[in-house]
Amino acid sequence: MIFDEEQKSQPIEKRQVWEAFKKVRSNKGAPGVDNLSIQEVSARPMKYLYPVWNRLASGSYYPKPVREVAIPKSDGRIRKLGIPTVQDRTAQMVIREELEQIADKRFSKHSFGYRPNKSAHQAIKQCRENRMKMDWAIDLDIKSFFDEIDHGLMLRALGHFTKSKHIHLYVQRWLEASVQKKDGEIYPRSKGTPQGGVISPLLANIFLHVVFDSWIGKNHPEVKFERYADDIIIHCSNFKQALRTLEAVKSRFTQCKLQIKEGKSNIVYCKRNQKKHPPFKVHYVTFDFLGLTFKPRMVKGYFGHFHLGFTPSISRKSQKRLTKTLFKMKLHRMVHLRLPDLANILADKVRGWINYYGKVRKSELHYVFRFLNMRLAKWVRNKYRRFRRKHWFFAYKWLRDTAKHYPNMFVHWHFGFLP
Repeated sequence: MIFDEEQKSQPIEKRQVWEAFKKVRSNKGAPGVDNLSIQEVSARPMKYLYPVWNRLASGSYYPKPVREVAIPKSDGRIRKLGIPTVQDRTAQMVIREELEQIADKRFSKHSFGYRPNKSAHQAIKQCRENRMKMDWAIDLDIKSFFDEIDHGLMLRALGHFTKSKHIHLYVQRWLEASVQKKDGEIYPRSKGTPQGGVISPLLANIFLHVVFDSWIGKNHPEVKFERYADDIIIHCSNFKQALRTLEAVKSRFTQCKLQIKEGKSNIVYCKRNQKKHPPFKVHYVTFDFLGLTFKPRMVKGYFGHFHLGFTPSISRKSQKRLTKTLFKMKLHRMVHLRLPDLANILADKVRGWINYYGKVRKSELHYVFRFLNMRLAKWVRNKYRRFRRKHWFFAYKWLRDTAKHYPNMFVHWHFGFLP
C-alpha cells in the first residue's frame, strides 16, 4: 500500500483509491483547473492521493470547479464538456465502482450505453431485430440532456438504487460543483451533470432508468425499445400506437424537466415491403442511431434473391466526420516520412473505423477510403518531384501499382479498399 490505514467515518479504503487512480490513469485525459497532470500524480501518490482518501473517508471531501471545454459538433453547434481535476476524477471513480455494482444489475436489458459487457453493436443488433418485428419506430432526441438534469430529481432517482449516505453526499457535491469558464470566471451550477466527469454516464443511466426505462416497461409494455445513454429508439406496431406513445413520452419528460427536440424526434415508417404501404403519405422513412442510418435498401436473401429491406450502414454525417478527421491530419504535408510510416500513423484509427462501421454493409465505407486514397495520392505528388507537373492521375496510378504489390501496407487496403 502507498499509505497507512487508520479508522475513518466513511466506508472507503485506501485500496479503492489506488485501484480507482489506476483506471483513471489508463483512460488518460487532460488536467483540470489545477493544471495537475496524471503523470505528476502518478509520480507522487503520497502527496496527491493520500489527501483524496483522507477526505473521502472522513466526509470532508469537496470537489474543485470543473474546467469547461467547448467541443464543436458536426451540425455546427457546441458541446460543453466539464473536465474535473485528476484527483476529483479519482474520487468519482471510487464512488462509481461502488455504485455500479449496485445499479448495473437492476438496469434494463434494453439499456446498452456505458455499461460493462454491453456495446453499441449489441444495441444496433437489437434495433435490427425489433425493426423486423414492428413497422414503425420513434427516433427520440433529448434536448441538452446532460445539461438539463434536475439535481433534486437526480438524487431521488439515486435513492431508488441505494440509501448509502456517503454516495448521496458526494454525488450531490459533484452535481453542485461550480464551472470555470474559458476566461477564468467561476459560475455556480444549478442543474445538469458535466459531460467529461467519470461518474456522469452512470448517473445519466440511473436517471433515465427511472424516468424512461422502468416507466415505459410498466405503462407501455406493448412497445419495444433500445437505449444507448440518451439515444433512444422505440418500436411500435402501427402509426396510432406510435402517436400515443410519443405523446405519453413527451408528457413524461416534461414532468421530469426534460425536453424532446422538435423536428428531430420523429415517427419513422420502417418500409421493408414493396407491396405493403400505409394509407397515407409518410414523411420519415429513415433514422440515425449510433452513427448508422437505418433506411430501405435492396438486400440479398438466403437464396440469392434481392428484396427490399430496412438495414443500417454508416450515416452520411459519420462519413463527413471521418473525412474531416483525415483532412485535418494533413497527410499530404508529411513528405519527410515514407509510405509505411503513414500506414503506421493511420493504422489504429482506420482499424477502429472498420471494426465499428464495417460490422454492417462494409462497402458503404468506400466513400471514406476513396477520400483517404486521394489524400495519399496528393502526398505522392508532393513527395516525388517527377509527379508535380503531371496530371494527378499519374500519382494515383503509382499508388495503385504500389497497393497491388503491397496490399497489406495500409489497413484499408488489406480490407479491399484499394486505390
